[in-house]
Amino acid sequence: MANGNHVSIVGNLTRDPELRFTPSGQATAGFGVAVNRRWQNRQSQEWEEATSFFDVVCWGQLAENTAQSLGRGSRVVVSGRLDQRSWENPEGERRSKIEITADEVAPSLRWATVQITKNERRGPDGGGGDGAPSYRPMSNDPAPATATAGATAGAGAGAGAGGYADEEPF
Repeated sequence: MANGNHVSIVGNLTRDPELRFTPSGQATAGFGVAVNRRWQNRQSQEWEEATSFFDVVCWGQLAENTAQSLGRGSRVVVSGRLDQRSWENPEGERRSKIEITADEVAPSLRWATVQITKNERRGPDGGGGDGAPSYRPMSNDPAPATATAGATAGAGAGAGAGGYADEEPF
């Protein structure tokens, strides 16, 4: 982000992500993150703690994936920008708040492991590129070896369909 408005935090979700949709159908999810800070007081040598609370908003596929994958208590890494939002309450008073608009949300692997499932990219109609539902999980396992791939690899350098026996297939 070239404008200097970039923030990254690591903390725990204080509530489950709340998934909503705008009237035009755009997904948005909001959740809270608590960031704990601990330091030793140089004068008293006592350990002190402070907790900061941040509201986070994410949009589109990121919002849907966040709502589907994370829950209260999950430790996350959030990267995004600070945005100020203003509104008028029912009593006519002007209110505003600063929240993080997330570009990336990820589980923290410091004290946990995760199983990653890739979603198929969406087409212009909002579903998968072939008209399938938007949440078709895709395996991260390598594709099974085919007879053609094995024959190409064993045929020697430059043989077969342009394969090179001394290079790993991608």
